[in-house]
Amino acid sequence: MNLILLGAPGAGKGTQAELLTEKLGIPAISTGNMLREAIHNGTEIGLEAKRYMDQGSLVPDDVILGIVRERVSQPDCRNGFILDGVPRTIPQAQALEDMGIRIDHVVSIEISDSVIEARMTGRRVCGHCGASYHIVANPPKKDNTCDLCGGTLEIRKDDAPETVRHRLEVYHRETEALKSFYEKLGKLRLVEGNQPIEDANRAILRAMGV
Repeated sequence: MNLILLGAPGAGKGTQAELLTEKLGIPAISTGNMLREAIHNGTEIGLEAKRYMDQGSLVPDDVILGIVRERVSQPDCRNGFILDGVPRTIPQAQALEDMGIRIDHVVSIEISDSVIEARMTGRRVCGHCGASYHIVANPPKKDNTCDLCGGTLEIRKDDAPETVRHRLEVYHRETEALKSFYEKLGKLRLVEGNQPIEDANRAILRAMGV
């Protein structure tokens, strides 16, 4: 089963991809994680992608599609995969079709911008060990201090309010049109995202008939 998870930044695609990987036994392919790894390693493609990501803009299609094509050809994708973060535009979606990459279901996690802003701008990450917190959902025991190592908590550039708002604008302008694209192909499934994680996961599985 080959799946695409759609939804605005912060809608919970990464979390749901992890749960679906456990339950369906197929890998989740997050372009965001692959790009961050390339940035961390200082590769040429990583440095190029970093310029766009720092601005909250979309990474160019040729960079994204090159990563995806290489990844889905690996042996662990033989029985299926979950795409998280790609496609983001109609040209990317069409390119996947043209490349012969079969997609069975496209699940769109529906959630309001106001909820997403509250989720993302409340996130904090330890600058020393990388542990994640949220000032409302998962606060540290001591303000701005990591429970695990005592390091100082930071706001990722991606989670700064102005960046979050820009990313949402980009999503609505560039990516939301994908719902119509896949609806015409009979593959779109809508799921309410503003509910407990396990409830949302069960709704996704039901929408796919699993």
